[in-house]
Amino acid sequence: MVEITAHTVKAFDDDIAQLRSVISQMGGLCEVQIAGAVDALVSRNIEAALQVVANDKRIDALEAEAEALAVRIIALRAPLASDLREIVAALKIAGVLERIGDYAKNIAKRASALAQAPPIEPVVIVPEMARVVIGMIKDVMDAFVDRDEALARAVCERDRGVDDFYNSLFRSLLTFMMENPQYITPSTHLLFVAKNLERIGDHATSVGEMVHFAVTGEHIIDRPKSDDTATFTQPLDDNGSE
Repeated sequence: MVEITAHTVKAFDDDIAQLRSVISQMGGLCEVQIAGAVDALVSRNIEAALQVVANDKRIDALEAEAEALAVRIIALRAPLASDLREIVAALKIAGVLERIGDYAKNIAKRASALAQAPPIEPVVIVPEMARVVIGMIKDVMDAFVDRDEALARAVCERDRGVDDFYNSLFRSLLTFMMENPQYITPSTHLLFVAKNLERIGDHATSVGEMVHFAVTGEHIIDRPKSDDTATFTQPLDDNGSE
């Protein structure tokens, strides 16, 4: 009986370790995809952008693998309490990471379009914004693997910095388009790129919240958010017009 129990526990631990590994691979690929898409954007490399788009299938395949593994563990091992929370969190995180991969693919598609348009100055903000969200993904994946609720919470708090980047770029692009109407099309593409990065930051925060709940059984409340572009209006001039 002891041997059977020990074997069952080891098999369960092996399954959990495999699930964590698949999720970690997804997170690592998301980091690579975001970096690749932004590099293609900055270097105006259409071929590199198309490669990022093609590589998205690898993330989709890993999501399917994670889902199948999570369902198998639940069906065969009947986990309880914190173990069940971790498996359900992993299932949800896989879906979020797949969505992050889609955002990276969308950035790469915009990079292809921007490479065929004249370069625009506000693009210099994008790599730094990408660096922040990539760091958030790396740290939240570490928090997931190590079951580190403090690190997960810290990642959530960093989303405000991503929003600040987005707000700054939004205003820069709006001013740039008003001063240079001929650049409206590439500026719009770049605005979508920035929005994709802002959404990636939101999703990394969601993963942090899931990790925190999986470890503690408690939800993070009062999620920080400072994207104020929805309420932004152009300031009036001395004559009272925009």
